[in-house]
Amino acid sequence: MKKNTFLQVIKFVLFSASAGIIQTVSFALLNELLHWPYYLGYLVALTLSVVWNFTFNRRYTFKSAANIPVAMAKVAGFYAVFTPISTYLGHLAEVAGFNEYLILFVTMASNMILEYLFCKFVVYRGQEYTREEKK
Repeated sequence: MKKNTFLQVIKFVLFSASAGIIQTVSFALLNELLHWPYYLGYLVALTLSVVWNFTFNRRYTFKSAANIPVAMAKVAGFYAVFTPISTYLGHLAEVAGFNEYLILFVTMASNMILEYLFCKFVVYRGQEYTREEKK
């Protein structure tokens, strides 16, 4: 693995971890305090983490000057597929008796791996390290 790719993976994991904290805390608040159904709390928490993760990874991990609306549309396309599948599978797992937090953790880990690959090879392909750093 090239040095740049290794550093990208590390940065992506760290920013994803911070997004994961946002997702977990917001999910916990919605689940424990407001007693929202799993799918609704998951969708709100996921949306918050996606916006956070996109913003930081575009700027610091991929250092991309890619057109923001185009890049965000591609990420939205990823989530247009990932979200209904993960929400439905999470609902099935919850109905089957799995713990909500175990479901959330497995979903978040799958999301991180798939989203990194999607960003690397689709969203920012050919547009990495194109952002000029301000001095």
